[in-house]
Amino acid sequence: MEIQARNRSDFYWRRKAIQHLQDIHPKKILDVATGTADFAIAALRLQPEKVIGIDIAEEMLKRGRSKIAKRGLGEIISLQTGEAEQLAFEAESFDAAIVAFGARNFENLERGLSEMYRVLRRGGKIVVLEFSRPRWFPFRQLYFFYFRFILPVIGKVVSRHREAYAYLPDTVMKFPEGEDFLNILRQAGFTSLEEERLTFGIATVYSGRKP
Repeated sequence: MEIQARNRSDFYWRRKAIQHLQDIHPKKILDVATGTADFAIAALRLQPEKVIGIDIAEEMLKRGRSKIAKRGLGEIISLQTGEAEQLAFEAESFDAAIVAFGARNFENLERGLSEMYRVLRRGGKIVVLEFSRPRWFPFRQLYFFYFRFILPVIGKVVSRHREAYAYLPDTVMKFPEGEDFLNILRQAGFTSLEEERLTFGIATVYSGRKP
């Protein structure tokens, strides 16, 4: 039940994030920390000509490639090994750069966002979907209790990757959110910054434009 509920939320969050790119009609999209390519696939709602996903985890990319092949999307989506902090693309190569639930794992957040800025064309947009921390009582208190004590226990029971469930709360608690994250985007050079909090603040979509 936990995994099914999470999957439904992820689907909704990704759709909301993609909506932030509708105004620029991107033809070429870069999906950083693509994992198994769920966000790259969601981006097809924008009808791009090409989506390139990168990730450092080859095992995740293998699963993503299998998913893409089964859906017949290989001509539009391609996946390759790559690091967010050193993108192997020329400057101004993409209309949009996206990352979902991966920014908090960047080895150097500022460097990763600056690289995404570099490969965007003028007028291009960045969209970052990331976990965040609810602000309102009593949901905030209930959420923190669940996140710190219940979720790791569920992870041990239902998943072979129990370390990931224990690691998740720690990274979310340490990740800069709200105005702090918007300031990091601003320092990277992005303008027209927006923040949309989803599902009582459990997740947030951040977007910005390269002037």
